[in-house]
This record gives sequence, C-alpha cells and structure tokens, in this order.
Amino acid sequence: MLSVENVTVTYGPAVVLQDISLRIGPGEIVFIAGRNGAGKTTLLKTVSGFLKPRQGTIAFQGNDVAGQRPERIARSGLRYVFQDKRVFSQLTVRENIELAAFGAGEKLSDAIAKVVSLYPKIQQFLDVPAGGLSGGQRQILLIGRALVGSPKLLLIDEPTEGLAAGTINDILNVLNDMRRWVGMLIVEQNLSVVGMLANRLYIMQEGRIVREVTDPDEIRAKSALEKYL
Repeated sequence: MLSVENVTVTYGPAVVLQDISLRIGPGEIVFIAGRNGAGKTTLLKTVSGFLKPRQGTIAFQGNDVAGQRPERIARSGLRYVFQDKRVFSQLTVRENIELAAFGAGEKLSDAIAKVVSLYPKIQQFLDVPAGGLSGGQRQILLIGRALVGSPKLLLIDEPTEGLAAGTINDILNVLNDMRRWVGMLIVEQNLSVVGMLANRLYIMQEGRIVREVTDPDEIRAKSALEKYL
C-alpha cells in the first residue's frame, strides 16, 4: 500500500533523512521508534506532502506521491494526524467533525456515527466546545476526524505522548479497533504500546532506519529495544 524507497530530505545543506526505505501493507500497524531528533516526524511530514524529498520515491497504492501537495495526498486516502493534539477549540465536537465531513464529501450523520462507533463516550460531548476535552479525548477526536472519508492509511505522530495511563488504554483500544478499516504508520516512544499493537517496527537513528523488527517476541521485549531510545 505504501512504499518508501531511498528517500533523502534536506533542510538547506543539512541532511535530515538519508536513504529511508520502508513499506506498509493493507491493514498493518507499523511503528517508528527512535530518540528525539532522529527524524521521525520529518519522515511523516515528507510522506504526507508537507516536505519535499531531495531524492527517492514515495508510492501510495501504486501512485507516485512524492512532492505532491498535502491536500491532494489526503484526498487520495492518506491522512496525517499531527503530534500537537490541536483541535478547533472554540467549535463544538460536532462542528469539528462537520469540517472533516465537508472536506471529505461525507454526510455529517455518517461521519458522526463513525467517530462515535470508534469512541462511544464522545457522544456526550458532541455539543461541547472541543477545547474543553481532555488531551486524550482531543487525540481521539483528531484520529476520528482523520477517518472521515474512509482513508486507506493514517500517519499518526506520538498519539500517547503526555497522556495518563488510563487514557493511553483508551487510545490503545481505538487503534486496535481501527486496524479493521485502515493501515497505520505510527511514531511512538511508549514501547508497551508498540509491543501490543505492532505488526512491524522500524528504528531510526540520526535520520536513518537502522533496524527493521518483524519478530513479535522481539517487538514485545522492551529491554532489547530500550537502548535505541
């Protein structure tokens, strides 16, 4: 579904990503882990069109999307959920979903039903300003909005960052339920989350992928991976 081959990204003279290659199949949950500054967010921004690669190819569902505008890539079925958990704070939850439905050409009732089925508790907050939600609830709203229009792949940046343990469990349940509908490429530092959900793990250091981990036992063995973080 997604194939990234030998992608290099520069900021001026500085090489930020070098010869990055990875793949994601339909319905897979693939994680990227690494220290701060390893280039993880830069990779997501490049795949989603916010940065243009200096070289390499990015193919989504067989089509070359490298360097295309973000909105065009989003309309093709690849959506990016940013790290900052920013919603339209003064608009209600319903209005936040309505904006996503309008952009995706989906009926509002269908869009709301999709988000509520993902996280039933959000039903009681539909007419509440989104800025009043907790951090975890805002994250779930952002993920739910990204699902409007039935994309094939979500890129999600640090979904559990800064959240309490109970809220992380809610995020885990949401992500696990979503694997029925959509593939995911997730940047995540919480190795417990990675171990419970990942089909495959890529580890980044200094702008390179240094390991691809496919063995489920190794993915779950946090002690073997902590040295990279």
